[in-house]
Amino acid sequence: MPFAMAQGHRIEYELIEAATAEAPVLVFLHEGLGSVALWQGFPGRVAAATRCGAVVYSRYGYGRSDPLTARRSVRFMHEEALEALPGLLDELGVAAPVLFGHSDGASIALIHAGSRCRPVAGVIALAPHVFVEDVTIRSIEAARRAYETTELRAKLGRYHADPDSAFRGWNDVWLDPEFRAWNIEPYLATVEVPVLAIQGVDDEYGTLEQIDRIAQQVADVEVLTLSGCRHSPHRDQPGAVIESVTRFIDRLRAEHPRPSGAR
Repeated sequence: MPFAMAQGHRIEYELIEAATAEAPVLVFLHEGLGSVALWQGFPGRVAAATRCGAVVYSRYGYGRSDPLTARRSVRFMHEEALEALPGLLDELGVAAPVLFGHSDGASIALIHAGSRCRPVAGVIALAPHVFVEDVTIRSIEAARRAYETTELRAKLGRYHADPDSAFRGWNDVWLDPEFRAWNIEPYLATVEVPVLAIQGVDDEYGTLEQIDRIAQQVADVEVLTLSGCRHSPHRDQPGAVIESVTRFIDRLRAEHPRPSGAR
């Protein structure tokens, strides 16, 4: 697995070549406990279906990227969206990507797009967090108990070089009392690109109010709710997600064709 540098940290990434030079690049932003490996090949399936190239990476503290050396800030998603992600895209030479985020990664994608710090072609947000709900905190508290009392730590060790860094870097911040005021709605109204928002009806980490607020405040948004689906639509309903994403990418390609050779 190759590595790039972002904010002085080694970041592991996977590059999937596009089937056509005119296709946009998809940048996959993982969940709060995710990594390149934990996507379990899903980005490759999306890339094949859409004929797009893709960049998949593990954020600082995850996967084989450098482990954390300090506690994360309650603004860690803002820092990733506004500082680390732009630096990584510059390092890899990726311009105007489609951001494909899951959970925390979806929130990072929306912050990045809403900040307009650099061009993006669109956002695909799976189970995004827009504000903090009681149900989210209860599930994250349950995850902490599972980490301390079950085999969860050992399971995460298959996907992260330092599972404690990955878990604590996510769990401790979300359970910090200061984090209850976290809210990214100010960024939604300034998102100028199309957004596809997908959420499971049975999401244990958030209610459908999350994507309802996106629909209310983003100018160009498509919403897909999936029954029989929890917090990971790409695992619970992969066919429906890939079908919806393919239509969305086809629309972007038709409305904003990329010049031949663009990356």
